[in-house]
Amino acid sequence: MPKVYIENKNILILGGAGFIGSHLCEELVKRGDNVVCVDNFVSSDVENIRSLLEYPNFEFIRQDISEEIDYATTPGLKKFKVEVQGFQEIYNLACPTAPKDFTKFPVQTAVANSVGVVRSLELARQYKARYLLTSSSAVYGQPPDDGAPVKEVYYGLLDFLGPRACYNEGKRFAETLVMTYRDVYKLNTSIARIFSTYGPRMLRQSGRQIPDYIHEAVDNEDVVVAGDESSVLSFCYVKDIVEGLIALMASEVSDPVNLGNEQSYTLREVAEKVISLTGSSSKIVYSKKYEYTMQPAIPNIDKAKDELNWLPLVPIEEGLKEAIDYYKASAFLNRPMINEKQ
Repeated sequence: MPKVYIENKNILILGGAGFIGSHLCEELVKRGDNVVCVDNFVSSDVENIRSLLEYPNFEFIRQDISEEIDYATTPGLKKFKVEVQGFQEIYNLACPTAPKDFTKFPVQTAVANSVGVVRSLELARQYKARYLLTSSSAVYGQPPDDGAPVKEVYYGLLDFLGPRACYNEGKRFAETLVMTYRDVYKLNTSIARIFSTYGPRMLRQSGRQIPDYIHEAVDNEDVVVAGDESSVLSFCYVKDIVEGLIALMASEVSDPVNLGNEQSYTLREVAEKVISLTGSSSKIVYSKKYEYTMQPAIPNIDKAKDELNWLPLVPIEEGLKEAIDYYKASAFLNRPMINEKQ
């Protein structure tokens, strides 16, 4: 495709109605880029992007990324002149995510991490676009015994045939596809390995602890911690992750980069913060860990600091306040907890 003068970038965001994807769409729309959001609502929600639908530089397409679509002839995209200008950037965040109920859509997850990634990479070839895959800390598998933060060169043990392999091993294979396309077709690609992220718009009862803690605390119910007092996680606020993704897209870094928070907390500490911030009378109780889960790794983000000049800035108390305010403002919407679609 010949180079043409482009006043505003055309950016394709696959999985853009999801938790992180919707925040990314919002930030790029506000920056003035033309944003095309694609999602099928398997583990996302139309409410995440409803406020963006009124913007002239935003367009939503309901579509499974594993299915073919000709963006150049899609009527709603004529205003962006995709048939001439194409896309300059493609973010691929499309993958069903439900740590708690992983059995709901294992096939869709495996297909998104394989067929969906191939189709998105072919789009990058077609439009000569810069391409960014959002991978996961799950690719590290079992973290070091000493709990040391993991660098991008760490190789952990991972069950590639287990019930969660559709996601964990799927993300590894997705990374392999990206690197293969980079090397064979000289695509301009990046990979972000995202660690535990929290903030407004997270689905409840999907296995992401913080939205469930908030719901339980606001209703003065027992706050249920899946694990025990030794369960530790790092939590990065979603807007920090979005800034990291945008910085990575703007860079020339092609090797995987960790995006997360090096500060770790026990789940009890996080639950206590939520209870305190909501003024709740809830008590903390413990339940069994989710099936087939392992202790997540804590990220070493030296590479992101050195090569992207990025690090998380939002303190957990401030991020939790934002998430709590969002929950209180949107609870009346009766939003779905997780899509039952198979």
